[in-house]
Amino acid sequence: MSSLNSLFNRSSPFGTKCKTCLNLIISRIKLLRNRREMQLINMRKEMVQYLQTGQESIARIRVEHIIREQNILAAYEIVELFCEFVLARVPIVEVQKECPIELREAIASIIFASGRCSDLPELMHLRNLFTTKYGKEFVAGAMELRPDCGVNRTIIEKLSVKAPSAESKLKVLKAIAHEYNLDWDSSNTEAEFNKKYEDLLDDSGSSVWQGQIPKIESSPAASSGDKPSILPVEDTRKHKTLESPNSPVVSSRTYATTKSNVASQEHHPPTAEISCAGPGSSDVLEKARAAIAAANRASAAARAAAELVKVRVTSQ
Repeated sequence: MSSLNSLFNRSSPFGTKCKTCLNLIISRIKLLRNRREMQLINMRKEMVQYLQTGQESIARIRVEHIIREQNILAAYEIVELFCEFVLARVPIVEVQKECPIELREAIASIIFASGRCSDLPELMHLRNLFTTKYGKEFVAGAMELRPDCGVNRTIIEKLSVKAPSAESKLKVLKAIAHEYNLDWDSSNTEAEFNKKYEDLLDDSGSSVWQGQIPKIESSPAASSGDKPSILPVEDTRKHKTLESPNSPVVSSRTYATTKSNVASQEHHPPTAEISCAGPGSSDVLEKARAAIAAANRASAAARAAAELVKVRVTSQ
């Protein structure tokens, strides 16, 4: 049983486990740094191609990925230095119950990075060791960045999820162009980065107003000719009368409306073509036809109501 415990390192002291995790973290960071540096070089070469071919809109988006990769590499370097610092002082950490003052920044920064560096799973094991050693409050203070937590400010900035500023993006683009001796005019990109949020809203607002439905108005030329003008059709649901349907007021109004609609239909057939004052589009014609169809349906409903009133009056 003791051999199995020693094999799985279950009964090892805190110092041995801490050294093992720190060595694994340092080794993995070196591998990841080499891989990410190669990826970063390829990304910078692609950025040069975008700038050469005039695809600055794509370059302004991809530069954020480059900045994020650079920040991760810088954070890995800081974590590696802190791990080496703690590794050299593991005997001091193992003896003292409280976190030493000179190691507070290094340990708190390692704990903070454990939740934001998914490529380093050994950081989670090391955080569990520090939780057992110093308690949950110490670890929660570093994870939540409480006051006097001791986390390094640079690693907080490098592992932040906020979008990079326009100044930093323009600076990286200029650095890439200078590195590859690229004669790049950055005036358009600077103008885009200097645009304020209100300017973008104004641009989008103008396009929205331009896309609104045009109003159909009757022109004098159309009204004077033989072809009918387009009149607005009112919604019959908005005009609800309070009188009873059998009252003479309602019947007279309905009869007058029906008579006027029938007369207008006899004088202006609904199948007549629509003429516009200016060069109208197909959308305007379709909306005009829909308005005439709605007017026809309203007149048919009025006639039906008039017939119903007549039947009721004759039956009484």
